Amino acid sequence: MTDEAPLADRLARAITLAGPMPVSQFMAAANAHYYATRDPLGAGGDFTTAPEISQMFGELIGLWCADLWDRAGWPDVAWVELGPGRGTLAQDALRAMARAGMTPPVHFVETSPLLRAAQAGRVPGATWHDTVETLPDGVATIVVANEFFDALPIRQLIRRGTGESGGWHERLIACQDTLFLPIAGKPVPADVLPEPLRDAPAGSVLEISPAGVAAMASLARRIAAQGGAMLVVDYGHEGPALGDTLQAVRGHAFANPFEAPGDTDLSAHVDFTTLAAAAQGAGTVAWGPVTQRDLLGQLGIDGRASALARHAPDRAESILADRARLMDGMGTLFKALAVTHRDWPVPAAFGA
Repeated sequence: MTDEAPLADRLARAITLAGPMPVSQFMAAANAHYYATRDPLGAGGDFTTAPEISQMFGELIGLWCADLWDRAGWPDVAWVELGPGRGTLAQDALRAMARAGMTPPVHFVETSPLLRAAQAGRVPGATWHDTVETLPDGVATIVVANEFFDALPIRQLIRRGTGESGGWHERLIACQDTLFLPIAGKPVPADVLPEPLRDAPAGSVLEISPAGVAAMASLARRIAAQGGAMLVVDYGHEGPALGDTLQAVRGHAFANPFEAPGDTDLSAHVDFTTLAAAAQGAGTVAWGPVTQRDLLGQLGIDGRASALARHAPDRAESILADRARLMDGMGTLFKALAVTHRDWPVPAAFGA
C-alpha cells in the first residue's frame, strides 16, 4: 500500500494494523487530504462562505481592523488570515483598509497548494505559512479567522451506562468491510470533563478541540507579547455543551462524515467559551462572543448594502438578498469572538 492509494484505503489499513483511531486523527487526515486536492468553495464546490456571498463581509471586517488600528495609534502591524480560502476576504478587507490608510504586510496560514495559488492571484504580495508558529516576531499582529476553527480536529467523548456503572469513553473510528464507523473506546477519567456534565445521560457526546485551543493559545501569547488583536468568526456555541456536531458537506448538502474520507468537508461547532478561556489564559482580553448579525449590524452593513444598491441598481435585489443571507440565514448560528492586547482599545461591535 503506497501513499498513492486512496485515502480511505490508507486509513482502513492503518486501522487494521494499529486498531481503531480517535475521531481527531480520522478528521485530521480527512481534512488534510480534502483541502490539499480541491477548491471546495462556490457553486461548483461543496460549500460557500460569507466572503464568497458578498464583498460586504470582507469590507466590513477590513474596516473593523482599520478602526482598531487607528484607535491603537497607527502601530506597525502585520495582517494575518488563517485559512484564507480563495483570498476573497483578504482582497475585500485590504481594499477597505487601504481606503482608511492601513496597508500592512499580509501573511496567510495555508497549507493547500491549490488554495495558495488562488490566494496569490488575489493578494500577490502575501507571505505564506504552514503554521502559526512561523508568523513574524517583533511586530503587532491583527489576525482574522473566518471558518477556520470549525475545521480543526476534535476529540469526541461519549457517555455509556448510567449511575455509578456509567462512564465516559473516547470515541474511536473502526473499519469493517471497508466501512468506517464510530465505536466507544477505553474509558477516560471523569475529571477531564467539566463537572456539570460528568453525570450526563447515556449516549451524551462531548466534543473538545485540543488543536483549536493550542492555536488560540499560541496566537494569544503572540498578541500579548507584541500587541495586536484577533477576530474569530465561525459557527458554534458558548460551552461547555453536549452534542454530536461533527458533520460532512458535499455538493452543498450534508453527508455521512464517515463515508468517503477526504472527499467531504468535515467540521464541528466551535466552543467559543473554551477559545475565550485559552486567550485569557495567555494574557490577552477576550470580547464576546456576539452574533454575526450583531457584528455586521454594528459595523454598518445596512448602509453599505444601500450604497452598493444605489450604485448598481440592476443588482439591488441580489445585494439585498446577500445582506439577508449574512444577517438572517447565518446571523445567529455564526458568532464572533475578539481578542486584544490588554493595552489596545475596545474593538468595534464588542463594547457595552
